[in-house]
Amino acid sequence: MGWLAWVIVGAIAGWLASMVIHSRLGLLGDIIVGIVGAFIGGFLFNAIGVAGTTGFNVWSLFVAFIGAVVLLGAIRLLSGNRSLRA
Repeated sequence: MGWLAWVIVGAIAGWLASMVIHSRLGLLGDIIVGIVGAFIGGFLFNAIGVAGTTGFNVWSLFVAFIGAVVLLGAIRLLSGNRSLRA
């Protein structure tokens, strides 16, 4: 996947995850969370035997979203902070 596709998928997945977790990281934070979430989601899905990110498609967006939710939840758990703010 090209870098522009990663940014777009990251932005969408990070934004969706921030809506679920109720974090306020801003556009750049959402993009970073979404891209890192894609790696985390890909690792988790591959660990259970399911394909991770496969390109610029809805499945990759779903994997990135799940990874972003896991990332934001872990940050919240480790920081002890009930809300994530930039």
